[in-house]
Amino acid sequence: MDDPLPPEASEPPLSELHATAMPAVPPPDAYRDRSTGLVVFGIIQIVLGGLAALLVPLLLLGAVFARRMGGGMPAGSTVLSVASYALAAIGLITLGTGSIRARRWARALTLVSSWIWLVLGSLGTIAMTVLLPSAFMAGFTAAAANDSETPSMPRGVIAVILTVVIVVCAVFMVVLPIVFVVFYRRKDVEETVKHRDPRVRWTDRRPLPVLALSLLFIGGAVYYLLMSVTMPLFPLFGRYLTGPPAGICLVLLAMLDGFLAYSLFRLQLTGWWIAVAAVALRWASAIVTFHRADLLETYSKMGMPQQQLQLMSANPILRSTVLEYWTAAFGLLFLGYMIWVKRYLAAPPESVAAGQGPPYTAPMA
Repeated sequence: MDDPLPPEASEPPLSELHATAMPAVPPPDAYRDRSTGLVVFGIIQIVLGGLAALLVPLLLLGAVFARRMGGGMPAGSTVLSVASYALAAIGLITLGTGSIRARRWARALTLVSSWIWLVLGSLGTIAMTVLLPSAFMAGFTAAAANDSETPSMPRGVIAVILTVVIVVCAVFMVVLPIVFVVFYRRKDVEETVKHRDPRVRWTDRRPLPVLALSLLFIGGAVYYLLMSVTMPLFPLFGRYLTGPPAGICLVLLAMLDGFLAYSLFRLQLTGWWIAVAAVALRWASAIVTFHRADLLETYSKMGMPQQQLQLMSANPILRSTVLEYWTAAFGLLFLGYMIWVKRYLAAPPESVAAGQGPPYTAPMA
């Protein structure tokens, strides 16, 4: 009879038994659930959407009262403003509802929209801080000249009013989008929506910078389409087109922006090249037109009331040099962003390009 095996040979160590019975599996990355934050920020978006919706009847009432007093903006301008606020209300309420339900697409689109909001809001706040004091003083002076009974306002009161206006605008245009960006870009928020919404959504298949660029072109297409039927005005290399010719150009421009939004979303490099050329030509045409043509004269031909034209003529924001510099700065910034986005347009797998397959993971560096 063979000798029995020694204890150490017949019974493996307890640690080995434990390792065999329970293989070591690395735990998933821990994250803090941000469902409550998603609900809070969703409610904030819905409230902002409600405020935007509230501006629609206020604008209409203001237009009616202005018409009865013999002034006001053209009807097309009012319709364009009303449509813009209505679309903003629909978008904010939709994103807010999606955030409350912790949807992936809501987190992605809110983050993209917040970045756009922050950049445009920062530029607008800077321009307002520089130009609003002189514009306010010019408008008040022009109003006083037209009506001798208008009481003069002390400069100290004007300074306080301007400071309050700039601070309030900075809160809504800079501080608030920063808060949204900081929250929605958190890894915990991303993991929360992935856990609550396990399905791969269409926003997961595209890099966020490309999604932002596509969203900008979609917004441009909608804006130009609305402008073509409400207030057709098109700058064309030194002159302003109005009426049906301007409307046709704006419709064509809206179609081009829609095509570019679709091409960029499909990560097509050809669409990117067309977009760069189209944006460069568009901004060059606007700068040349601002330099050579008279915008106020064009507004006069479009039927704008004389009282409104006098107020606008005293506004330094509408001077040709200011419009030229502003358009040039914004155009260079936008072209720079487009050049930076080009890195994400490397040919993706066919399944991803067709809108199928796993999320697109382009390198961030």
